[in-house]
Amino acid sequence: MQLPQQLYKRKEDSHKNDFGHVFILAGSLGMTGAAILAAKSALRCGAGLVTLGLPESLVRAVASHTVEVMMLPLAETSDGTLSKTAFDKIKEFLEKSDVLLIGPGLSQNIQTQELIRKTIFESRVKTLIDADAINAWAGFLDKFKVGISCLPLDKTDFRIITPHPGEMARLLDVSPKNIQNKKREVARNFAKEYNLVVVLKGYQTVVADPAGSIYVNKTGNSGMSTAGCGDVLSGIIAALLAQGLNSFDAAKYGVYLHGLAGDLAAQEKTQLALIASDIIDCIPAAIKKSIK
Repeated sequence: MQLPQQLYKRKEDSHKNDFGHVFILAGSLGMTGAAILAAKSALRCGAGLVTLGLPESLVRAVASHTVEVMMLPLAETSDGTLSKTAFDKIKEFLEKSDVLLIGPGLSQNIQTQELIRKTIFESRVKTLIDADAINAWAGFLDKFKVGISCLPLDKTDFRIITPHPGEMARLLDVSPKNIQNKKREVARNFAKEYNLVVVLKGYQTVVADPAGSIYVNKTGNSGMSTAGCGDVLSGIIAALLAQGLNSFDAAKYGVYLHGLAGDLAAQEKTQLALIASDIIDCIPAAIKKSIK
């Protein structure tokens, strides 16, 4: 698959603001790696600016691993997760962001999940919902359906949701096996009912939009069944959104690049030894193979 030219044919007088500002709400005590992986992959895939919104006590540790990423310290709970009192600061920062990626490593703390739901309702930028930001809607799908009625911002700027079969099963209150056996149908129906682009992850990841378009990915390998790979994918898709791709195309090209980088990493490291950061290291090679 060839990437759109707008991603790799840049004007000579370009500057970082031309390629979008990704705001990532991620991380909690014990789960800072998810935030780091998402931020690094967003930068590696071309986002001009990336800011991590983190519980304030974690900023120093995370900053030492992500020197190109800006940090927004936020109020936290006693458990080291984002507090609902952080909302006003988050809302203010969204006004200077192009994309919101919310979810990696945020935890299922009750107060944090309240913050997640409120932030998604209030977001008026392109929004990608991943990991614990998906879990926050289990039992709240009716409210979710009402809350997203304010989007898309235009006819192609749908919110993107990136569940694996277990997360989708939790949302729909069914067995994961029921999801795995009919991924295309589940993704298509969910996208239409909730006015979203759905990235239903796993073997041959399915991307679906509300109009019924479907893309089934053929890249990737079982070595990618390891912690953090989903965080890398969410960062990649967020970067493509920030650079102007519509939601369906950002998701489609994102899962393709993610899988291709994973295939290249497996060739070098083996499937057995592959870890998520190996995928980030192979993003440049995957991009090179996907452009003229």
